[in-house]
Amino acid sequence: MYNAQRLVLCHEHNLSSELIFNEKVTAAMSDFHQDVRFGANVDPTAHDPNWPLQLSRAIEQAGLEYIGIQDHPYNAGFLDTWTLVPTLLQATERVHIFPNVANLPLRPPAMLAKAAATLDVLSGGRVELGLGAGAFREGIEAMGGPGRSRGESIEALEEAVQIIHAFWSGNRSLRFEGKHYTVKGAHPGPRPAHPIGLWLGSYGPRALRLTGRLADGWLPSSSYAPPERLPEMQQRINDAALAAGRQPQDIRRIYNVMGLITDGPPQGLFTGPVDYWVDELTRLAVEVGMDTFIYWPADDRLRQIERFAVEVVPPVQEQVTRSRGRS
Repeated sequence: MYNAQRLVLCHEHNLSSELIFNEKVTAAMSDFHQDVRFGANVDPTAHDPNWPLQLSRAIEQAGLEYIGIQDHPYNAGFLDTWTLVPTLLQATERVHIFPNVANLPLRPPAMLAKAAATLDVLSGGRVELGLGAGAFREGIEAMGGPGRSRGESIEALEEAVQIIHAFWSGNRSLRFEGKHYTVKGAHPGPRPAHPIGLWLGSYGPRALRLTGRLADGWLPSSSYAPPERLPEMQQRINDAALAAGRQPQDIRRIYNVMGLITDGPPQGLFTGPVDYWVDELTRLAVEVGMDTFIYWPADDRLRQIERFAVEVVPPVQEQVTRSRGRS
């Protein structure tokens, strides 16, 4: 029998020295020396059902590693993300696909865990799980979901992370008694084909601490977390990870970058020529600690993704390797 509720015991006589140690360690952390990975966004657009398929195949052919699909079930112009994901998995052979991020209030965590594990088994280990607390309360309520406050949303997200991890753990039975979710002796299965990354789209202090304590990865977007905010947000994650007895480098840092590759001078955040993109992504990797970049082109998506894969990705990989070699 597995009880997913966790108790963290803190020895007060060691707390002061541990905090001093943690402060020194996290202050020095920037590059976690993770493999730098790349992917692209595919919108679940309903007006042309062939477009997500075409774009997904192009992403795989370009050599990128991830496809992210936003999940807004209340958007009438979007296909259902969890129905689209298996279609795209079947149409590709290598690329990993994940919801970016799954709308938790409309997707109960035990069923979400089972769906992700099932797709991971069927695809040979090509599914990851981005998860969000649910930002658009009005749309969620319109679809019959719960109308939670911000604090309640974080509470529910924490419960969901525990349930999902427990469901994937291989235990024979799962019981969980929470404020928002209850599991009464469920029999988890199937086990995922590979260790699915559970990545949280988190921004506020409480959600960032949750990410550091429990999540496998952090999945912010540049429109909500611009580059200048990342170090402070990273610090909250790192501090929480260390306080929970975890290593910060075990948490992947995935960044949704919205912008445009142009042939002219830089014109704003993630809008500029190839050299600008290469320098900025390299800096974010070696100075800020982001290790995965998901490109969301603002326009001309197919051509932009091809340019990203051919003109930006290889020199970023080279510069990161060179920089790490010097350090």
